[in-house]
Amino acid sequence: MKGMLRKKKIEDFSSDDLLGSKHLKRCLTALDLTLLGIGAVIGAGIFILTGIAAATEAGPAITLSFVISGLACAFSALSYAELASAIGGCGSVYGYAYVGFGEIFAWIIGWDLMLEYAVACGAVAIGWSAYFNKVLTLFKLQIPQQFLTSPLAGGILDLPAFLIMMTVTLLLVLGIKNSARVNATIVGIKLVAIAIFIAVASPYVNFNHWIPFMPFGWNGVMAGAGMVFFAYIGFDAVCTAAEEAINPKRDLPKGIIGSLIICTSIYVLVAGLLTLVVPYSSLNTASPVSDVLIRLGHGLAGSLIAVGALAGLTTVMLVMFYGMSRITYAMARDNLLPKFLTEVHPRYHTPARILLLAGVIIAGVAAILPIKDIAELVNIGTLAAFLMVNSGVIMLRYSQPNMVRPFRTPFGILLPSLGIVFCIYLMISLPWVTWLRFVVWFVSGLIFYGVNFFRRK
Repeated sequence: MKGMLRKKKIEDFSSDDLLGSKHLKRCLTALDLTLLGIGAVIGAGIFILTGIAAATEAGPAITLSFVISGLACAFSALSYAELASAIGGCGSVYGYAYVGFGEIFAWIIGWDLMLEYAVACGAVAIGWSAYFNKVLTLFKLQIPQQFLTSPLAGGILDLPAFLIMMTVTLLLVLGIKNSARVNATIVGIKLVAIAIFIAVASPYVNFNHWIPFMPFGWNGVMAGAGMVFFAYIGFDAVCTAAEEAINPKRDLPKGIIGSLIICTSIYVLVAGLLTLVVPYSSLNTASPVSDVLIRLGHGLAGSLIAVGALAGLTTVMLVMFYGMSRITYAMARDNLLPKFLTEVHPRYHTPARILLLAGVIIAGVAAILPIKDIAELVNIGTLAAFLMVNSGVIMLRYSQPNMVRPFRTPFGILLPSLGIVFCIYLMISLPWVTWLRFVVWFVSGLIFYGVNFFRRK
C-alpha cells in the first residue's frame, strides 16, 4: 500500500535530463501552444453540437450555455496553468496527480485520460468521415455506402475514418514541430471559414428569432451546457506538451488561458449568429453552420464552410491523439505500462511505438464501430480529470506552500473550489449508463494496476 501512495517530487518533472539521450525535443513556442489549444477546441463543438444543442436543449440561450461551460473550464484552466508552470512534465494531469496524491491516484487519472482521448479521437474520425463524404458530393463524387458504414450498421467498414486516423498518426510520428506547423495551417483555414460565415450571415440578423430567448427555461440552458461541454475538451492537451515547450513555465499558462478565451469568444459569437439568422428549431442538423448558409442562398460559402469543418475536425484529432500519446509515454516511463513503449524514435524524437500501436487500434475502432453515447463518455472522463486538477491545486497549497509557482491561480483556493463544484454538478447531470461504462473502465484499470504492482514487487 505504501508503494501505491508513493509521490513524486517536483524536480522529477522539471529536469531536462529526465530521459537522458532519449529526451523529447524542446521546440514549441507560446504561439504553437495556443494554436494547439485552438486546434483541439474549435472543431466538433462549433460545427456539429452548436445547432443540435440549440434546437433540442437551450434555444437561443445556447449562448449562455457556452458561457457557463466556458466558465467551468476557466476555473480548471487556471488550475492547469498553475500546476503546469510549477510541475511541468509531458503527462499533464497524470503528472500533477503523482505529485499531489501519489502513484495509485496518478494511475487512475492516467487510465481515465487514455480512455477520454482515445474515444474522442475515434468519434471525431467518424465525424470527419461523414463531412469528407459531404465535401466529395459537392464535386459529384461518392464513396460507396458500405465503405462509410461500420459492420454493426450494415456496412463493411468506415474507410475514410480509418485512413484519416492513420494519417494523423504518421504526422505525429514525423515530429511535433512538423505537426504543429500542419496544425497552425489548418487552424488558419477553419478560422477563415468561421470568418466567412460571420461575414455572409450577419446581414440576415433578425432579433425576432430570439423571442423567446429561453424557450426551455434555465434547465434547458444547463442541459445545453452539459451537451456543449464536449466542445471544450482539448485545451488540457496543451499541458501534455510541457517537455517539448521551449519555456514551459512561461508559455504553458499563456497557451492554456489564451486558447480558452479565444475559443469561448468564437463559440458565443457563432452560436448567437446562428440563432439570430434562422429559427433555433431548424438547427437540429449535423452541419448547422454550412446548412444555414446554403438555406440563405449562399451555396458556395456553405461549401467552403464544409471544407473548414473538415479542417477543424482534423486538428482536433491531431491534438487529442498527441495528448494521449504523451500521457501514455509518461506512464510507461514511470513503469506503470510496459517499458518498451518509452523508446523514442532516433531521428524524429517522438514516441513512435506508442503512436503506431495506439493509432492502429483507434483507427480500427473508428472503422468498425458506430458512434453511441460518445460525448457523454468523453465528458465524464474529462470532468474527472478537471476535478483532480482543481483538488491538486488546493492540496499542494497546503502540503507544499513554499513550492515555486511562476503562475498562481488568483484569489487563493476560491477558484479551484468553484471548479470542483462545477465539475461535480456536471458529472451528476450525466446519464446513469455513462456512469456504468465509466465504472467498468475504472475497475478494469484498478485490476491492471494491481497485477502490475505486484509484478514490480
